[in-house]
Amino acid sequence: MAGFSELVKNFAKTRDYVLDFFIYGFKVRGDFSQKSARTYDDERRRVESWLGGFVRYDDSRRGRKISITVDSGHIPENPLYQAYDARSFTDNDIRLHFLLLDLLYDGQAQSLRQITDALIAEYEAVFDEQTVRGKLREYVSEGILTAEKRGKTTCFRLSPDTVDGFLERFPGLTPAVKFYSECGEFGIVGNRILKSAGLKNDLFLHKHAYIVHTLEDPLLCDICEAICAKRGIILSAGTTRKRAVSDASETDISEYRVIPLGIFISEQTGRRYLAAFVPEYRRFSSFRLDAVRKITLSDEAEDYDAIMAAFQKNLSRCYGVSFGLRRTPGIQEPLKVLFTADEETEQFFIERLFREKRNGTVTQIGKNLFQLTVDAFDPHEVMHWAKSCIGRIVSVSGGTKEIRERFTSDIRRMQAMYGGKTNDTVQ
Repeated sequence: MAGFSELVKNFAKTRDYVLDFFIYGFKVRGDFSQKSARTYDDERRRVESWLGGFVRYDDSRRGRKISITVDSGHIPENPLYQAYDARSFTDNDIRLHFLLLDLLYDGQAQSLRQITDALIAEYEAVFDEQTVRGKLREYVSEGILTAEKRGKTTCFRLSPDTVDGFLERFPGLTPAVKFYSECGEFGIVGNRILKSAGLKNDLFLHKHAYIVHTLEDPLLCDICEAICAKRGIILSAGTTRKRAVSDASETDISEYRVIPLGIFISEQTGRRYLAAFVPEYRRFSSFRLDAVRKITLSDEAEDYDAIMAAFQKNLSRCYGVSFGLRRTPGIQEPLKVLFTADEETEQFFIERLFREKRNGTVTQIGKNLFQLTVDAFDPHEVMHWAKSCIGRIVSVSGGTKEIRERFTSDIRRMQAMYGGKTNDTVQ
């Protein structure tokens, strides 16, 4: 019987483990109905071994729930970076890795034949020539080795570029890498540079850091490659709502052929979205990156420049990340929300209106009355923001009938929920 191992073959599987157990999380053993109890235990133990002291346990009627508890403002390193260390290698991979680096350590260029002969002569290690060639090409693509032509023969040498060399040559580079390792996209790159140099981030703490983004960066890298090459992609994505309540099966995953155009980041939630054109429906759409399971590069997209120009034009009608579902003919009336604010004592709120209006307009239409007008594809997003000022809303008009009815329904439900009467103050 195979023993338990905390290592996995590919990061895609690692990502699913962390998302299922700790991000969507709050699941119990019984929620994983499509997997055996042993599989559940092995996967849970594997993720716990990566994340150590950041695991939280909550007991409920349904069973024990596990999740991650992290205050990003108090940790110098994203704990999810440890998931990148979980990839397994074969014995031959590890052995060949160290033998090649030792063989080429003197900086001399050697051909494939010279390298395979030296492996036998110096280390008594016999490797298939095709295996060695594949490993050399992999290391050239990663920058570990350099390749040069000598006639018809390709020779390989160890790259002179090293982390220690760069950090010594540029004195300000070390603090810059420490900052970058915990900030923005692909922070794992900065983290790996620090680990290669035996350093740690001891300078910066980020109060508002979305640590889960590192799990999406491998997908983001493929998206950026497709955008630069003006190519389409095939993405496999599920729904986060289903995944949050039960074990997502392969039948819950759908494939979409899309043309990637950019990345949206929600200001409210920090979630990242792929903005893309869907040729099948002839419309723009957005996909949550944490719901995407896999991305495969496709052929070069026809009329990419024209599609990108149309996308840039449509951005003026996006209040958030949604392009809406507007398929009915006719012109939709812009949404108008009327707010009240005392001009003398509540200038802070008036400034907030102007600061957060995005692509809308703010107009003073009377004493202490300010109207926000937004012509957006998805007015629901406008109302999500407007409800954060619920006590200042005087009226809602325009948009769609559904939007207005939903708003009044929410107000009635809140009143019923709190049980207050007219002019009661809710404490």
